[in-house]
Amino acid sequence: MFESLPTSILQMGMIFLSIVIEALPFVLLGCLISGFLHVFLSAERVNKLLPKNKFLAIIVGSVLGVFFPSCECGIVPIVHQFLKKEVPTYTAFPFMLTAPIINPIVLFSTFIAFSNSWKFVLLRVTGSLLVALVVGIWLAYIYTKNPLKESYQTTHTHHEHSLTNETCTHKPQVKKMQKISHMFEHSIDEFFDTGRYLIIGALIASGLQVYLPTSIILTLGSTKLFAILVMLALAVIMSLCSEADAFIGSSLLSLFGVAPVIAFLVFGPMVDIKNLLMMKRYFGTKFIVQLVSLIAIVVTIFAWVV
Repeated sequence: MFESLPTSILQMGMIFLSIVIEALPFVLLGCLISGFLHVFLSAERVNKLLPKNKFLAIIVGSVLGVFFPSCECGIVPIVHQFLKKEVPTYTAFPFMLTAPIINPIVLFSTFIAFSNSWKFVLLRVTGSLLVALVVGIWLAYIYTKNPLKESYQTTHTHHEHSLTNETCTHKPQVKKMQKISHMFEHSIDEFFDTGRYLIIGALIASGLQVYLPTSIILTLGSTKLFAILVMLALAVIMSLCSEADAFIGSSLLSLFGVAPVIAFLVFGPMVDIKNLLMMKRYFGTKFIVQLVSLIAIVVTIFAWVV
């Protein structure tokens, strides 16, 4: 049956399945965390825990990934839930950008991939924290609008009001098992809603990897600046998990050099096809374009300086 199919189709199918199989557990984990936050984390508790100073709140969001690690495959549902719980954008988005990079598993895999060298680990961490800081400042002082789509803002308000009324009316009957049940219900809904964007993103990424000529990519990467831009594009197209991308980056080191590979390692976990589609579900297109453009500019400057 499959023998009659062209080799390129079979190769695309293999890449597609590898992306989906690699990403699904992390999407599921992200949705479970999202469900937990939805049920057990109140807006009042968030406001008590976060510092009132905006800059300190940005710092908290940037380093939170060390203690609350998450792969980029499941980070978007978590950030969406943070925003629904009134976590400031300048805390939620820095967390979204750094959590897939500064968590211990990714740092260890980067260390191993580059022959036990701390250089690339430190450059990767520094680059991600710099991007998170710039994005956090942009969201705190320049872009102060709610990035969520209006439909999600309305749905959130109505749902939270209904849930609050139900809790107040039946407070004696609300038990721990009921809350856990609500958590899993929300997680399942989130998983199937988000999963379709993962599937579409994986399909596009696998198609581009097979049918985009490698010779064009290598030609464009002939100078340092173009090499950095090519590696940014590759990071988006390949849509690798942050726990495995360091091994691909190390294999490209001899072709492109240090600066482009650093750009690849920092930009990839922040922006890829599956992530963009997941973000498109919750956030407005204009906001996503501005966010991605800002990330790309900061990463390019950082890689160029390196």
